[in-house]
Amino acid sequence: MSIVVFILIFSVVVFSHELGHFLLARRGGIKVNEFTIGMGPVIWKRQGKICVYSLRLFPIGGACMFEGEDGKTTDVEKKNEMLIEKTPVESVEMKDAKNGNFQDASVWVRISTVVAGPLFNLLLAFLLSLILVGFSGTDLPVVTDVMEGFPAQEAGVLPGDRIISMNNQRIHLYREVSLISYANRGEEIEIVYSRNGEERQTVITPKLDSETGRYYIGFMGAGEFVKCNPIETIQYSFYEVRYWLISTVKSLGMLVEGKVSTSEMAGPVGIAQVIDTAIDETAPYGLGTVMLTILNIAILLSVNLGVINLMPLPALDGGRLVFMLIELVRGKPVPPEKEGIVHLIGFVALMLLMVFVLYNDIARIFG
Repeated sequence: MSIVVFILIFSVVVFSHELGHFLLARRGGIKVNEFTIGMGPVIWKRQGKICVYSLRLFPIGGACMFEGEDGKTTDVEKKNEMLIEKTPVESVEMKDAKNGNFQDASVWVRISTVVAGPLFNLLLAFLLSLILVGFSGTDLPVVTDVMEGFPAQEAGVLPGDRIISMNNQRIHLYREVSLISYANRGEEIEIVYSRNGEERQTVITPKLDSETGRYYIGFMGAGEFVKCNPIETIQYSFYEVRYWLISTVKSLGMLVEGKVSTSEMAGPVGIAQVIDTAIDETAPYGLGTVMLTILNIAILLSVNLGVINLMPLPALDGGRLVFMLIELVRGKPVPPEKEGIVHLIGFVALMLLMVFVLYNDIARIFG
């Protein structure tokens, strides 16, 4: 069951990403040769009116393959070039036919096509959040209780106080409070909160717990859960995506800074295990709770895929975007062959990283 759910979630998330590339490419006149979900050997393929649609064996990725994306000229293009040389009168028509080449599109069309994938992931996360918040409500940043002897109690914060901002960052969800607390390493936090409609302010220095090695503000609970009306559902769905966006960026930052171990990274196997655990833990509460939990995981994965793909690394959308920005500055593109070599090296590095993450996932299961 967990494997089926994992494949379903991942396929939907990847499909939305590649759909973004596909739609903007078509709008910009770029020819799409193949739209595929999955990686590895093809298990299903169909020739459509626009392109080839296919499914591959391993549901851990996908691709929207454009004409001339790798800088190579297809046989069709060569024939067109020969016709243009022989029949100058038809050159305008042939030029229109050549516009299907990715490299022939304007830099802004290519940028929009590349960025569309991650943006569609965020759009999918927002649509899923509408369902999640509409059914389950949201967690308002209201203090449930305070821990005795910790900074929050010493600062005079009481149960029922609502957190407004922390370090000038507006707080909308209680999970944002938890995220800031988790990422803190003993630095002062300026907190603005309200009590009975009166706004108050305090500065708290989190306290180190020697047993866990973490710094705690001293808040307890999970906020105040409330149902949302239609307008609030839209509003808090936006905050939901915003929370996962900030959480993903902070997590990547902590990984780069060495505050989070690479052993804590999770790949497909690790994600499937998380789904399995989530289903087991929520099953006693009914199918509705299980579905909402899976929906929450799908939102997290969709935002993660969007953010990670925008990282300026070769073989990712962000890496391609870097070359296009260089093109804007230089006024001419980097030779496709040279760019292709960089992306190939990046792809190999990405595959090695996936092997490393897979090893971590398996080690956690059997460790």
